[in-house]
Amino acid sequence: MKKIGVCILRTVGRFLAGVAGFALLYFGAAWSMSRIAVPAEKDAPKQVAIYITTNGAHTDIVVPVRNSQMDWTLMLPLENILSPDTVYGYVGLGWGDKGFFLDMPTWDDLTPGLAFRATFWLNSTAMHATYYKYMREDASCRRIEISCEQYARLCRFIEGRFRRRADGRFILIPTDAVYGTTDAFYEARGRYNLFYTCNTWANSALAACGQRRCLWTVFDKGIFLKYPLSN
Repeated sequence: MKKIGVCILRTVGRFLAGVAGFALLYFGAAWSMSRIAVPAEKDAPKQVAIYITTNGAHTDIVVPVRNSQMDWTLMLPLENILSPDTVYGYVGLGWGDKGFFLDMPTWDDLTPGLAFRATFWLNSTAMHATYYKYMREDASCRRIEISCEQYARLCRFIEGRFRRRADGRFILIPTDAVYGTTDAFYEARGRYNLFYTCNTWANSALAACGQRRCLWTVFDKGIFLKYPLSN
């Protein structure tokens, strides 16, 4: 019996040591790779203003509601939000775990089960769309100017993450778990996991349109370090 107990303690000890080692490796890689910058494409004209925003944990890509290239209201109808209005100038788009979006309005609502499902590919995902009347650079918002061709690539990337109905329209998620009166959730493609988070998606969106980004990141801070405030 004593030998069995010793064996169990050794097994538990090895498991905990393995978990600690993995955590150190994971966070070390996440920190170091997020500090490595991949440069933007050179000599691209500045024709379309987009923004990146953060709530302190999650990065959104913010694009014009409509221009000559894209009218997002055709795919994200204003009647899907509580305060439809024709004066919105921008729409913020963010991809992430559906459970985090709908079941965790604040970090205080995070449960072990929700974290486990999100970490290990067990939840489906959603796109969060938020309309804004105007944008202003500050500690949580950066302006990026890109070319029309780059913007077309960005639009294709974002559209590709939405799930669609048979008629091609995006699939609205009926829910009361919206964050305000100007946002809505839509079904998304892909799986959130330990190595591909909402911020990894945003970083990939910047890569799709040829902008400065991290080599790899799971957190928002690495992205925003690439875009310091100008004043």
